[in-house]
Amino acid sequence: MVSVKEENEEYMCEPEPWTIKHEEQGGLMKVKEERRDLNEVEEKHNCLKNHDVTEEKSVSCSNQITDDHSSEKPFTCAECGKSFTRKGYLKKHMLVHTGLNPFTCCQCGNTFKQKGSFMKHMRIHSGEKPFNCCQCGKTFTCNKNLKDHMLIHAGMKPFSCSHCGKSFTQKVHLNNHLVTHTSEKAFVCSHCGNAFTRKANLKKHMLIHTGIKPFSCSQCRKSFTQEGHLYHHLVTHSLEKPFTCSQCGKSFTRKGYLQTHVLIHTGKKPFTCSQCGKSFICKGTLRKHMLVHAGIKPFSCSECGKTFSQKGHLKAHTATHLQTKK
Repeated sequence: MVSVKEENEEYMCEPEPWTIKHEEQGGLMKVKEERRDLNEVEEKHNCLKNHDVTEEKSVSCSNQITDDHSSEKPFTCAECGKSFTRKGYLKKHMLVHTGLNPFTCCQCGNTFKQKGSFMKHMRIHSGEKPFNCCQCGKTFTCNKNLKDHMLIHAGMKPFSCSHCGKSFTQKVHLNNHLVTHTSEKAFVCSHCGNAFTRKANLKKHMLIHTGIKPFSCSQCRKSFTQEGHLYHHLVTHSLEKPFTCSQCGKSFTRKGYLQTHVLIHTGKKPFTCSQCGKSFICKGTLRKHMLVHAGIKPFSCSECGKTFSQKGHLKAHTATHLQTKK
């Protein structure tokens, strides 16, 4: 049985700009060779452009901008034939074929093909959010997330589910929703039996058993296994609770928490155990309950080795050891 660590594991190493893996050096040599060919193409392209420009000492900024919007794409990928207007775009594209991810995060090990993606990722660890929403003041790590967020204020949900008609502001939210229409969960955890529809979700889940928590809060140093959990935690440092219950006035940081809370007033328990018929307000509680029937106890006490099906039960048990020591 694998025990799950309760302590936060803080990763204090200073983030390097990036690192290049040793085993990827061979692939990078291939990229350099192809770049020599690109230099020849660029020189020929520049000669043609200079020939067309008659007795002009400088090229205006407007001409450079027009060049980006030109239909001419002189830089062609030798692997797939895709063409680009600029040499830099082709260089970035070539990494797709080599499979290289030369930019590695020293804090969590995630790798990236492009420096821009790597820099955006590093903001997760640093907590930097330079992009602010002018409507509600919410901040984001990258401009794209801000643009997606602005759709909420505009009331726009352009991505609709073809199965049930539910709409979403972002395509990624639609994709995550679509898997709920299939019961297939092919990716199973070997430690506790939890199953997932996507391999990526299983990988994230496995961090629970390893005890690795690469995402740390810059305000209190609490650490988490997943980026999403860190994001939700950061809200707790803000006093803002925009979602209020109309029945009792209790407020919440997230809409999902409010929706779950409202079920207390209605008395509804929509999630029922197929084994014993017991019902629950939220799906997460049902999942924890199902571990009892499966006999799975993934949470182990480091003091005596006793195992539990739920993390809360382990915490309560650990307290008994503290009382005994006193």
